[in-house]
Amino acid sequence: MVRNMLNLDEFSGFHVLYLTTVGRSSRLPRTIEIWFIAHQGDLYLFAEHHHQAGWVKNIEKNPLVHVRIGDAELEARGRILDPNLDADLWRTVQDLATQKYGWGEGLPVQLTPFSP
Repeated sequence: MVRNMLNLDEFSGFHVLYLTTVGRSSRLPRTIEIWFIAHQGDLYLFAEHHHQAGWVKNIEKNPLVHVRIGDAELEARGRILDPNLDADLWRTVQDLATQKYGWGEGLPVQLTPFSP
C-alpha cells in the first residue's frame, strides 16, 4: 500500500502540538499540549508515564485523533510503538527528540496523518 507522505517540515520550528483524543470512558474530546517530532511523514509523541498516560489509554481504545500545530489542523491515526517490532524506529525517533528537546525518554506514539 502506498500512502501520501505529508511534508511536515513546515512545523519544525514549533515546539508543541495540541492532541485531541476521545476519552475512553467519557467519549468526550480530551486535548493536551505536548512536544513532538516529525519523521518521514509521521509525528511522534513521547508518553513520560508510558501506558499509564490517559492520552495513551485513549489512543489504545480509539486510535483516531485530531492534531493542531499552529494554525494547521489534521486528522491522524495513533499507534503505540512496540519495543521489539519497532526497535530501530524507536531509537531513531528517540534520538531526534533528544536532539530537539534534550529529552527523548518515554513511550513513543506514532501519529500518521490522513485525509478524512
